Amino acid sequence: MSLKISPRNALAGALAAVLALAVVAPLAAQEMKIAVIDTEQILLNSTTGKKALEQLKALRTQKEEEGKKLQGELEALRDRLNEGRLSLAEDRIRAMEKELEDKSIAMRRFQDDANRDLNKERDEVLAQVDSKVMPIINQYGKEQGFDLIFRKFESGLIYADESSDITPEVIRRLDASESSSAGSGN
Repeated sequence: MSLKISPRNALAGALAAVLALAVVAPLAAQEMKIAVIDTEQILLNSTTGKKALEQLKALRTQKEEEGKKLQGELEALRDRLNEGRLSLAEDRIRAMEKELEDKSIAMRRFQDDANRDLNKERDEVLAQVDSKVMPIINQYGKEQGFDLIFRKFESGLIYADESSDITPEVIRRLDASESSSAGSGN
């Protein structure tokens, strides 16, 4: 004997499962203690986050200055070439055009490398911040009896009551740990 499931029965079964979850999920959520953290606020307001952002800003400024220098050289060469088109020998013009092309390629490579360096540094710096924050979040979560702690905006969460946001306490503890490690010479 074979069991045949019609599309209509499959749809009815799926709807029943969704309805069951809709009834059971709120009951389970009422018994769970849930919190959220705002990682952007941790970066913007904690000592650790501010240091990380300054480090990234310094690297970005350095790369921008290097890029401006290369761009200036490129523009100066372009101007010399344009000014000399009528007075320079054909072989000198070709040499300058080749040099301009080489500098343009070098500029594009620099931009690609700079973007890659900035992204790599950003990932490393954020991982360092995360490695300092996660133990604090874990400890606080255990102390307060939270079942779940979500990253407020990176988890797909679309609403969280402000009373569930533990970010200020995480920042306070992170800053306190930063102060104590600075005081001990670490």
